[in-house]
Amino acid sequence: MLENKSNSKLKVFALNSNLPLAEKIAKYLEIDLGDVEVSKFKDGETCINIGDSVRGAHVYIVQSTSAPVDNHLMELLIMIDALKRASAQTINVVLPYYGYARQDRKARPREPITAKLVANLLERAGTTRLVVLDLHADQVQGFFDIPMDHLLGGSLLADYFIERGIVGDSVVVVAPNHSGVSRARRIAKYLSAPIAIVDKRKSMRDGSKIVNIIGDVDDKICILVDDIVDSGETLAAAAEALIDNQAKEVYAAATHAVLSGNAVKIIEDSAIKKLVVTDSIYQPEEKQIDKIDQVTVSELFADAISRVYHNKSVSPLFEKKYEGRWK
Repeated sequence: MLENKSNSKLKVFALNSNLPLAEKIAKYLEIDLGDVEVSKFKDGETCINIGDSVRGAHVYIVQSTSAPVDNHLMELLIMIDALKRASAQTINVVLPYYGYARQDRKARPREPITAKLVANLLERAGTTRLVVLDLHADQVQGFFDIPMDHLLGGSLLADYFIERGIVGDSVVVVAPNHSGVSRARRIAKYLSAPIAIVDKRKSMRDGSKIVNIIGDVDDKICILVDDIVDSGETLAAAAEALIDNQAKEVYAAATHAVLSGNAVKIIEDSAIKKLVVTDSIYQPEEKQIDKIDQVTVSELFADAISRVYHNKSVSPLFEKKYEGRWK
């Protein structure tokens, strides 16, 4: 993929959050991962030692700020500082999953806007560019004053269903809440399918949840679409509501599989036939169950890195390669 690899100033490093994804990205780029050692002092402080010279290099750090979020975020900040002090020409942070992105506004008095705080930390540390995937809210891009490439994983998730013939009028793409409608529309476009919305409201009388389905799901294959599956409760409840409304079967798709607590068991026991996620977050063996399938985002990130490095437009990743290849 890279031109003049022997003279390349491109270097890709991986920290501890998602080494398998970083290895796949490097394989697509036809380069080796950079040499970096991440260790801990006895008191828990993080120490980073970069084994390769990075003077004048264009460096890309692959690190999801997934659990343990604060540890992975601190690793990233220290790595950025080390690269800056080692005279790297550019420091590009590849964030397959941006932790703290859900804290993007003040919903109650005296709350922080932590997504903005993390943006400030990354910039002040020395980041020159970000490459991210499916931010929880698009407006988080406005928290940064440096270039950002916001990649979308919807086409990759859609490909899973296209390859299995789950397309057309027999399919309904379902937003599990009102905030997910635009995401559902994008997936529905790929699948040539209509959309529906799960409308959840609380009763003023006793606080119980009232669930309505906006749209026709009777005898349809439903695909619930979200950006993050954390506790799994939202998708499980939505799947139950769809079955109660005579849906034929229910799939779910989400870019980021956070899967906190007993989320895997909740998904396993739910009416969801398959949950399709990306590998933006590393999943240990105990979370790899038959009901959860992964698609990789490695080629998407490798293409983005190559295009940025060669000063080429990233827009074809949205317009042609990942959307047009199924037409």
